[in-house]
Amino acid sequence: MTSSTTDAATARRAPSSAPAPGARPERAGRRARRRHRWDAKWSPYAFIAPFFLFFAAFGLFPLLYTGWASLHKVSLHDPGHMEWVGLENFSRLLEDDFFWNALRNTFTIGVLSTVPQLVMALGLAHLLHYRLRGSTFFRVALLTPYATSVAAATLVFAMLFGRDYGMINWGLELVGFDHVDWENGTWTSQLAVSAIVIWRWTGYNALIYLAAMQAVPDDLYESAALDGASRRQQFWHVTIPALRPTILFTVVVSTIGATQLFGEPLLFGGSQTGGGSHQYQTLGLYLYEQGWFNFQLGRASAIAWAMFLILIVIGLVNWLISRRLHTRR
Repeated sequence: MTSSTTDAATARRAPSSAPAPGARPERAGRRARRRHRWDAKWSPYAFIAPFFLFFAAFGLFPLLYTGWASLHKVSLHDPGHMEWVGLENFSRLLEDDFFWNALRNTFTIGVLSTVPQLVMALGLAHLLHYRLRGSTFFRVALLTPYATSVAAATLVFAMLFGRDYGMINWGLELVGFDHVDWENGTWTSQLAVSAIVIWRWTGYNALIYLAAMQAVPDDLYESAALDGASRRQQFWHVTIPALRPTILFTVVVSTIGATQLFGEPLLFGGSQTGGGSHQYQTLGLYLYEQGWFNFQLGRASAIAWAMFLILIVIGLVNWLISRRLHTRR
């Protein structure tokens, strides 16, 4: 009697402990919706997290550490030992003739390389904008210098500008000029380094201009043609105004590249001094000389931050010009 009573009680309690019909699918649905909300909320951050992690490790941390090192006296022999000097490294730069020489050389080489480069790129893009036979071949050929190693290109140009057996001097001799000592002259060495930069980057900028030209509506050219404008007039009054933002972009990018110029002058002369009289030593070479030959990491860090501040000024000038162009529209 007791056993049957217990079994009956157990049988009555058992259904109450079992899940109600449809409860398990409902819980599974809630979990699925929760996972979907989490995925929609956090997956974009997971996708972009690698960029920020790499930027923090290889961009932000070196920048901050270099700024901290610029306030100390640090030797390459013992980089772990830092002696606080405050702004002394920056004040010494302002009194350093070699720093101002490197800054002047950087500006000169930048102008000598940027202006002809962008003018030639604009002309090449204008030619390729019209239908030409083998236009695809010419577009690929324009990118060939950009894809060439800077070391290979610079070594070839160093041989071309050789004093005794260079092809440039050979050509000058054919037309009656004397040999030019390209490397040891101030202007000649800077022209030679600028020629390397022009050769490497003209095609790249030409393709940027070409892409911008193809985005200009054909209606503008048709309207100009109906008004009697020649192709030359269409170029100056239609193409150039439409390309102003692109031209400004390439000017800024080329200026930033000229400020950071390092490989071409280093390999051209094979020395961190930029020639016997520092005649083509850029800021990048001067930084390299101070840090890895004079072992003064603190001063090298100050030079790096000076270059960074120059780039900030360039960016601000770009922003002001862009804003003025936008307001004129």
